[in-house]
Amino acid sequence: MVFWNFGKKKKKVNEFRLLTDIHSHILPAIDDGSKSLEESIDMLRGMQDTGYSKVITTPHIMADVYRNTPKIVREKLYILREEARTRGLYIEIDTAAEYYLDDGFLEHLNSGDILSFGDNYLLFETSYMDRPINMEEMIFEIQSAGFKPVLAHPERYRYINNLEYDYSKLKDLGVLFQLNLNSLIGGYGKSAKQKAEFLVKQGWVSFLGSDAHGLKHIEGIKKVKKLSLFDTIFRNNNILNDTL
Repeated sequence: MVFWNFGKKKKKVNEFRLLTDIHSHILPAIDDGSKSLEESIDMLRGMQDTGYSKVITTPHIMADVYRNTPKIVREKLYILREEARTRGLYIEIDTAAEYYLDDGFLEHLNSGDILSFGDNYLLFETSYMDRPINMEEMIFEIQSAGFKPVLAHPERYRYINNLEYDYSKLKDLGVLFQLNLNSLIGGYGKSAKQKAEFLVKQGWVSFLGSDAHGLKHIEGIKKVKKLSLFDTIFRNNNILNDTL
């Protein structure tokens, strides 16, 4: 642990940094995140002020709600990059997507145009309440297409009750876990917080995400980064964010 000396006082400074965010909803007017270009700029500025030098935006792709396509997403990315440059923001902006495992997912996967990030990581989510009956098949299809499945916010799924068994089963299938940092301060309720702490303790977290839908989530990240638990995450887990 690193300490700065200020007379007789010692202030603890977290040893580890997190420069890259891999899950956010900052692209303007594309899903339930930012509602406008101005809000997107405010969010980017907030991420930059929080210590991030790169954000990988991940808008929802859901058949019944957010019928986004790679073309739509890339157009929004271009607009946001240009506006950020005009405003003098230096934070790097890239994009992937958060795919919902629904009836349209395999169509996206088979199209050959998938919004992945890094070393062919594919971020996906499911219903919060019900485990997809074909989840194993979907994970197999992701891997067969050459992608590495990353489950978004595994701590938020209510169908996961036997923590060690349920999470181990997913890990055995080759699924990587992306934890929402705000879960660690109760941002999604007591159950999600307990599951997040369990995953951190087990060393099963591979990615950390802001899942920022607005400025309130970014303010939460600032609080998390000041906790001693923030260092514990990195000591117990192989966090891959800053390898991207």
